Amino acid sequence: MLTEREKEEIEEATRHSAQARGALPDALKIVQRRRGWVSDEEVADLAGFFGITAEEIDRIATGYTMIFRRPVGRHVILLCDSVSCWIMGVNPLTEHLRERLGIGYGETTKDGRFTLLPTACLGACDRAPVMMVDEDLHVELTAEKMDEVLGRYL
Repeated sequence: MLTEREKEEIEEATRHSAQARGALPDALKIVQRRRGWVSDEEVADLAGFFGITAEEIDRIATGYTMIFRRPVGRHVILLCDSVSCWIMGVNPLTEHLRERLGIGYGETTKDGRFTLLPTACLGACDRAPVMMVDEDLHVELTAEKMDEVLGRYL
């Protein structure tokens, strides 16, 4: 169920959109900020709030890389697998990260700390290979640099 605070924030977001539906991505982010992900229950609540179907909300939610429709770890690692990162050697780094965390893409560590997801591009091709942990971009990665970055989130 949407909290009063969430409803207020969503109403504020709709005031800044030409059409109320334009605020749907912001509404999804508002819900996710508190819960860490957007459940079917919250999708239904948002559908009621906006007067549209849950399927419409779900289509929008699944179109965004950073909207999570299932539980994720405390920290989400997005590892770029674009052509630029591939050329600059992301494949061995991917294996290093998988071994270090003990998980593959789409999985969460047993302690619930990290979820590892691939992403098509993080917009830093000139500094490849790159990854993002939560909102923090990490560039020019090496195995050692990855280990250092992960240490900051333990």
